[in-house]
Amino acid sequence: MKIWMKSVLLCAMAGAMIMTTGCAAFRTSTQDVGINDMDHFKADYDATDMRNITQDVVNQLLSSAMLANEPSPPIMMISGVQNRTSEYVDTKNLTDRMRTLLIQSGQVRFVNAARRDDLLKEQGYQAANATAATSTAIGQQLGAKYMLSGSLTQMTQKTGKQVRVSKTKMNYYKLTVEVTNLETGLIDWTTEVEFARKERQPLIGW
Repeated sequence: MKIWMKSVLLCAMAGAMIMTTGCAAFRTSTQDVGINDMDHFKADYDATDMRNITQDVVNQLLSSAMLANEPSPPIMMISGVQNRTSEYVDTKNLTDRMRTLLIQSGQVRFVNAARRDDLLKEQGYQAANATAATSTAIGQQLGAKYMLSGSLTQMTQKTGKQVRVSKTKMNYYKLTVEVTNLETGLIDWTTEVEFARKERQPLIGW
């Protein structure tokens, strides 16, 4: 009987503590995290991977012999990166960040190929409505010398069916980027950036 009373008392004390602390352990909370301090929660591709692989590609391109042999910053266009993974990946996010870093370096320039229709509409509007002194000259746009393109691929391994208390998954990713000379059609530069990550999860949990 005394043991039962002690159990009830302990439960009551634990309940009182939870009530007085406002159930802080069960509250939703938010916290700002530094971009360079983000953690990986799963083996899947995430924002940290996007930042790392794009920075790696840009560093390699800026130190390449191709750019070193250019007398002035060459003009490029972006064709895009193909998503060949089993996940949804915003590949435009990849090329946007590479373009931003390359432009900020001052060693590469880009034509805005994605906005060509808008440029043509604006030029047409100016030709019809603006004065000769304020309108933009038609036929003065610069052409790109190089085209940047690539692909992101993935391979996944999982533990097989067996008696176990956890399951393990490993993802391998590879980003291939190539720069094609639009005049010759030759690939003047290419690189591959790869990484892998392993994830282990208990079979019981939520």
